[in-house]
Amino acid sequence: MATEEISATEKQTATQEPSNTAPAAGAPAQDAPASAQQFSRGRGNGRSGGRRNDRRNPRQQEAEASEYIDKVVHINRCAKVVKGGRRFSFAALVVSGDGKGNVGIGYGKAKEVPDAIRKGTERAHRNLCPVQLRKNTIPHEVLGSHDGGKVLLRPAAPGTGVIAGGGVRAVLEVAGIKDVLSKSLGSTNPGALVKATFDGLTKLRTLEQIRAARS
Repeated sequence: MATEEISATEKQTATQEPSNTAPAAGAPAQDAPASAQQFSRGRGNGRSGGRRNDRRNPRQQEAEASEYIDKVVHINRCAKVVKGGRRFSFAALVVSGDGKGNVGIGYGKAKEVPDAIRKGTERAHRNLCPVQLRKNTIPHEVLGSHDGGKVLLRPAAPGTGVIAGGGVRAVLEVAGIKDVLSKSLGSTNPGALVKATFDGLTKLRTLEQIRAARS
C-alpha cells in the first residue's frame, strides 16, 4: 500500500511540474512573433502583386499608350518551295488613324504574322495624311481609284452610319468618319479597295479651299 501511494504522489507531482523538453525538430514553432509571420505571409504576395505586373510585354505597353486606331485589313501568306520543303512568309495590310481626320496605310512583310503586323502598323503611322471632313461625314461626293479598284463615297445625314464593308469600312472608321455612303465599282482586291478609298479621301476639299482655288 505504501508503494502504491508513493507512485501516485510521484505521478501527481510530475503532471504539475512544467515540462522543460524542447519541441521536436519537425514541429512548428508555437509562439512565433507576429512580425515574422506577417513577413513570411506577405513575401510572396508582394512579389506577385508588384513586380510581376511590371514585367509586361513592352509591345503591350506601347499598344495601350498608343493614340492611333489600328486595323488589320488583310493577311497574305506566300509559300516558297525549297529543297527541304516549303517556307512561308506573311504580308499584312494595316490601316491606322487617330479618328480625327488623319489616316495612313502600311504594308509589312515578315516570316511571322505578329512581326508583319508590327511592321505594317509602324509604316502606317509614318504615312499618315490629313483628310478634310465636315463634322462626322465628308464634304462632297468623290470617286477614288487605284489599279482596278474604284470606290464611290457620298456624304450622309447624321445617324446613317458607315455604309461600307471590308477594307473600305476600315479606312473610313480610322479616319473618324461616322456617316457616309460607299459603293465599290471595280476590283474586290483588298489592297486595291483600301488604296482607292484612300485616294478618294485625299481628293476631298472644303468650301473655303474650293473658293480659294477659283479666285
